Amino acid sequence: MKRVLMLAGDFTEDYEVMVPYQALSMAGIAVDVVCPDKSAGEYIKTAIHDFEGDQTYTEKPGHNFKLNASFQYLKLEEYDGLFITGGRAPEYLRLDYRVIDIVRFFMDLKRPVAAICHGVQILTAADVLKEKKVTAYPSVKPEVLAAGGIFVSKEIDEAVIFENLVTAPAWPGNVEILKGFLKLLGVIIL
Repeated sequence: MKRVLMLAGDFTEDYEVMVPYQALSMAGIAVDVVCPDKSAGEYIKTAIHDFEGDQTYTEKPGHNFKLNASFQYLKLEEYDGLFITGGRAPEYLRLDYRVIDIVRFFMDLKRPVAAICHGVQILTAADVLKEKKVTAYPSVKPEVLAAGGIFVSKEIDEAVIFENLVTAPAWPGNVEILKGFLKLLGVIIL
């Protein structure tokens, strides 16, 4: 059985934690969802981001998502891949040195890494995007470029695969980022 680590935090985008968690679990993958300073059994609050014709997304309260693993007890060598959720959480999660170390561990070993929406901010903070093609929510483009990455503009429901990395602009890209992540993990669904 494959095992994936999912990084999330308060005000992670609801569909960017709920849908990947459920879809990967349905595919027979064990998914441990963690948040710095929180333990298994605690909750994170999510936010629902929607695209309603404004200059940017709107934000509404989401659900409480129950963490099923403890951040402080992680053994990274036990995981086959890393999934980084988006929403507002990445803006503060990237300040945690252990989060940065986790990302570097997976990228250095070239294990599959998925990052959706603002989750790419964690990749930029970890300084792992030099000459790598990624997509993200459009407002993250300056950070990708500053980190030496190559920003690929994609439709909101598309994804980009580059080496061991798959990225998508926002939750409408869940299908494509999950297909790409499963491919990188070597999981075939018939």
